[in-house]
Parts: sequence; C-alpha cells; structure tokens
Amino acid sequence: MVGGLLCCLGMVTASFSTSVIELYITMGFICGLGLAFNLQPALTILGKYFYKKRPMASGLAMAGSPVFLSTLAPFNQYLFNTYGWKGSFLILGGLLLNSCVAGSLMRPVGPKLTTKKSKQKAGEKVTDPGMKKRHRKKSICAKIDKYLDFSLFKHRGFLIYLSGNVIMFLGFFAPIIFLAPYAKDKGIDEYSAAFLLSVMAFVDMFARPTVGFIANSKLIRPRIQYFFSFAILFNGVCHLLCPLAEDYTSLVVYAVFFGLGFGSVSSILFESLMDLVGAQRFSSAVGLVTVVECCPVLLGPPLAGKLVDETGQYKYMYVACGAIVVLASVWLLIGNAINYRLLAKEKLKETTKKTHTPESQESESLKPSKSPDVSVKSQTAKGSGVNPSERETNI
Repeated sequence: MVGGLLCCLGMVTASFSTSVIELYITMGFICGLGLAFNLQPALTILGKYFYKKRPMASGLAMAGSPVFLSTLAPFNQYLFNTYGWKGSFLILGGLLLNSCVAGSLMRPVGPKLTTKKSKQKAGEKVTDPGMKKRHRKKSICAKIDKYLDFSLFKHRGFLIYLSGNVIMFLGFFAPIIFLAPYAKDKGIDEYSAAFLLSVMAFVDMFARPTVGFIANSKLIRPRIQYFFSFAILFNGVCHLLCPLAEDYTSLVVYAVFFGLGFGSVSSILFESLMDLVGAQRFSSAVGLVTVVECCPVLLGPPLAGKLVDETGQYKYMYVACGAIVVLASVWLLIGNAINYRLLAKEKLKETTKKTHTPESQESESLKPSKSPDVSVKSQTAKGSGVNPSERETNI
C-alpha cells in the first residue's frame, strides 16, 4: 500500500516537472521506490499463501504483467494525443493507486507470534556498560539480519542462482528494447514494428500460467532448477536465430517464440529461488538478488546499444545477447547438477549418522524386547505404587 502511494506521488509530481533532473527524482527515484515496494511483498505473499500449487500461482500472478504490457503502448499513445504528457502522468498516477487496493487484500496468515518479555533477573545482570554495548550491537545486527539475511551468501544454491542470473540479465532485456528499431532497420513501418511487441506480450500472457502449470507437475517440480535452465537456454537460442529473420513474417515468428521463452523464464524466475532458500528466507533473498542484479540490468542495454553503434548492425547485438543467455543457462545447468549431487551426499551422510548414533543403537537394542516383559514391568510398577521409569515408558 505504501508502494502504491509512492508510485502515485511520483507520477503526479512528475506531471509538474520542468527539467529532466526533476523527472529523474520523481519518476526515477520516488516512483521506482514505490514499484520496488510493490514487487517484493507481492512475491513474498505467494510463498505465504501457497505451497502445493505455488508454481501455478506464480505463473498466474506474473501473467498480469504482459496483459497490461500488450495494451499499455496504444493506451499511452491515446492519453498523450488527448491529454498531453502532463495529463497522461496524472491519469497513470491515479491508476497506480490500485496497488493500495491490492495491498489491502493481502492479509497475514498463520498465528501471531508473541514475544516473551525478558526476565527481570536477566536485566539485572547487564550492569556493565561494556555488556550493554555488546547487547546493542547484537540487537542492531539482529535487526539487519532480520531484513537482509547475509548468511545467504554462504548458501551454495543461492550463489549458483545469483551468479547465473547476473550473467543472464546482461543479455536478457536488450532484445526487447531493440526489437522495434531492428524491425525498422529492416524497412518495416513504425506501426508494424511496434505490433511485434504486442505479439510478444500476447504470447507471454498465455505462456506464464501454462509454464507455471507445467512446473507444478510432479515430474518437473522436484527438479525445477533444471527446468529453469532449459527455459533460459530456449530464450538464448531464439536470440541466436533472430538474425535469420529477414522479412516481417519471420520477425513475427521470432516474436512468438521470444514471448514463449520470456514468459517461461519470468514464470519460474522467483519460484526457483523460493525452491532453493525456502519461504522463510525468500524475502531477504529477493532483496539481495534485486540489489545485485541492478548492475547487469542497467549495463546490458547500453552495452548492446554501443555494440550496435560500433558495428552498424543489429544482428551482432542479438547474437551477443543470445550467447550470453546460453552461457548463463549452461552455467546454471552444471551448477545445479553439482548442487543436487552434493545435497544427495549430505542427506546420505545425515541418515548414516543417525543410524549409527548411540541413541539409535540403544533404541534398536530395546526394540526386540517382547510385550510380556513390558506388561510385567508395568504391573509391578502399578502394584508397588511407583511410576514406571522413563525407559519402560519409552518401550
């Protein structure tokens, strides 16, 4: 709800801007912060509400983005022609207030956690000023760790996911940005070139819930990391084949497959992260991932534009982006295969340790004892008026 208010505030104040610097502050910072406040809670709440059908729920939730994307371009053009850019910002700011309605529908689930008050004796012990400082430092570290769990950087699966995504996002968004200019460079008119984005968004709209449904199946979900890697691979191969498109029909075919690949990756992008770290640590994981991924997301399109300026052709940019995305998929595929093997070995070690512990051996030695002995012991205990021992009760 705070995110919705910030988005509205950023859009409304942007309509009164008189310079680009003011737009950086209003649209870039205030509205961008509001969108960040919208994204993370919306993703986290899916993990709270769903478990069995969580991939399907994620796919359906993510499907809203391409639905609006396919209609936003003509709607923006209509607003601009009718009300101008200032009026457009005002109307879009009002529309973004719907985030407050969505936030009001997100209710907390589960029992409320009640914190027990510390005992007075424990408070009396902390009389040394040095001890007080340590407790303050511990409390500050605990608060930071509550919102940003930096121990995730010791998590093997999280590091594999993060490194693969950093590589992928260098070439993930540039093909979308340069799709219409690439079509114009091929001699296609502006409206037909813009329609390619609508085709991609339309396919993306159906791809996300469909892929979420597939990821929720018993065959795919236990190994969803492999499925995520193959979705990225499919996306990269589409970009590598894009330079073969010479006419408008072939570009439409590319847009269809690109929408399918983009929707597949977007549908399970955060589900694969939740599968690695769990629902409890997911909020911190999303925060850390988005902070680290800002660098490749910001660097990717300018570097792609620089490549187009240097070569004078768009096909080299698409080949470079496709190669980067394919490299990310191979990295994730190999890393996840190693991670799954190591997890299986660790699980096997834990089970063998449990079977060879003295407690387990003692329980095994007690298992063969027959029921008559137990009944005799319990009867003698009752007759003597003494409670049966803990060992007899366990038997």
